Amino acid sequence: MQSLKKIKAGVLEIAYMESGPQDGQPVFLMHGFPYDIHAYSEVAPILVAAGHRVIVPYLRGFGPTRFLSAETPRSGEQAALGADLLALMDALAIPRAVLAGYDWGGRAACVVAALWPERCSGLVSFNSYNIQNIARSMQPDAPESEHMLWYQYYFHSERGRAGLEQNRRAVTHLLWKLWSPTWSFSQDTFELSAEAFDNPDFVDVVIQSYRHRFALAQGDPAYLKIEALLAAQPPITVPSITFDGADDGVRAPSQPGASAQSFTGPRSHRVVPGVGHNMPQEVPEVFAAAVMALINKGVSTNV
Repeated sequence: MQSLKKIKAGVLEIAYMESGPQDGQPVFLMHGFPYDIHAYSEVAPILVAAGHRVIVPYLRGFGPTRFLSAETPRSGEQAALGADLLALMDALAIPRAVLAGYDWGGRAACVVAALWPERCSGLVSFNSYNIQNIARSMQPDAPESEHMLWYQYYFHSERGRAGLEQNRRAVTHLLWKLWSPTWSFSQDTFELSAEAFDNPDFVDVVIQSYRHRFALAQGDPAYLKIEALLAAQPPITVPSITFDGADDGVRAPSQPGASAQSFTGPRSHRVVPGVGHNMPQEVPEVFAAAVMALINKGVSTNV
């Protein structure tokens, strides 16, 4: 990836890496929590070698991305993430692109694909339909699933906020290990991403995100209309390739057909063996192949 760039987009000055030819097919690669743009260090060169224009932004609250105003609520809600991605596309004058991501970044991509399908030529989404159903957030899940969400319940308390503030590297390093149990990452690899968590808004954005999704915190009033649209669980109509990791320590692979009603356009889904939650960094070739499959020949069940 090339040198870091910055651009004013919506309520943010977004820091991003860009590589590849300006006239190439644009692709946005969106990272999750607690990760950063280094998740795509090996994916991006594969796409650039194929002639594509690749943009990898830091999400709000991560790395050098900054809010333009001290008055803007430090919200990490799903509507804000989707609005940020749309604003970045507008700022870069990119009318349509392939959107690919996982975790928070996958959610941003799903939001844009669902609400503004004319801006999305194809979607790669880890964990499938990644738009939260906040109205059902208080319905308990199976205990086997609930225990993996301990960190979310931790962040609901002020003890959890203080723990993340005081021990942000220790907390996030633990999440990396628990969420990708088969991935042997080095301390140096972790530290490359952990620098992004020193953003002054990181804790506020993270805590608000994990409280808002359980209806325990108010969202930014600027995104009320978007959240209302997302509450209807809008289907994704664009060509999509979705994945689950067989060893994902956050979200176990969904049952076959579980989110079929949420994808009304062409879609391929695959469970990837030996993969945890950070798919693009664990198996970059597989993730890049999915992006190129959408660009070159549409949805394929063989990616």
